[in-house]
Amino acid sequence: MLYNPDSGGSQQRQRELESALAVLRTGGVEAELVPTHSPHHAVEQTRLAIDSGCDTIFACGGDGTVHNIAQVLANSPAALAILPLGTANALAHDLNLPLNVVAAAKASLHATPRRIALGRVTYVDLQGSPGTRYFVVAAGIGVDAHLFYKLHSGTKQRMGMAAYYAKAWNLWFTYPMPRFVAEHLETGSNVSHRAEVTELMAVRIRNFGGVVQELAPGAALDRDDMRLVFCRTASRLAYLAYVARGLLRLRWTIPGIDLAHSTTVSCRYRQPSNTSQEQGKIYVEADGELLGTLPAEITVVPDALTLLAPSR
Repeated sequence: MLYNPDSGGSQQRQRELESALAVLRTGGVEAELVPTHSPHHAVEQTRLAIDSGCDTIFACGGDGTVHNIAQVLANSPAALAILPLGTANALAHDLNLPLNVVAAAKASLHATPRRIALGRVTYVDLQGSPGTRYFVVAAGIGVDAHLFYKLHSGTKQRMGMAAYYAKAWNLWFTYPMPRFVAEHLETGSNVSHRAEVTELMAVRIRNFGGVVQELAPGAALDRDDMRLVFCRTASRLAYLAYVARGLLRLRWTIPGIDLAHSTTVSCRYRQPSNTSQEQGKIYVEADGELLGTLPAEITVVPDALTLLAPSR
């Protein structure tokens, strides 16, 4: 059971985890709480757990914690289980997991192993080297990734959530909406489609929870592809209308925003440009983690991860 003792920083969280540990042990599970102090440390501890014979790794945290642990569990026999402790917990919502930690531990005792595909994104990291990451929930290029770049991981803790959202709102209205090229193959077709877009989302889950919930209708973990959301428009009103569409559970068609099923999408700058300057870069994120910049390719790896999730 991997958790970050510095995240949240409350004694209440520690007590919840110890209660969850007791639930698992009472249920006959040989379990142990293991603190991690950085994403790199979480990866190391996951490898050590697998090498020591653990058949299940609990990600005790949010989607970022799940993302880091999934990098090691991908294409391995070990299963991923979740005790939701994050801010959004999109994957937990999609799996219909209880958001109470102790209740989630109880649910895991009766959970069913479920083999799913993973997304995989290749990109240029912030040091200019090639990088590859798996993702479980979604990957994004453009507007959302630029916000992650500007609002790096420590900002919420230092500023508080209200100031964090105020800063994000300001950045949203000042982002210049540069266009980039996205080429994809529709699922079941060999015909390539090309579009110039200001944002691309590759989504794997149906339900994000919260007010938006269904961000990309048609996405599902059981599918061996992803739901692509192409924003061909630079209109901020169109973006807001698309979000409102999900919030209100409506099926509006938003001009300039299209959806497609695909297993492969490649993204690049519209033309050779000087990307050494910050304003020339277009950023890439996955599961809410800033990865790097274009060029990037997003694909799907079938049969890549075992999830321990409640029966549907």
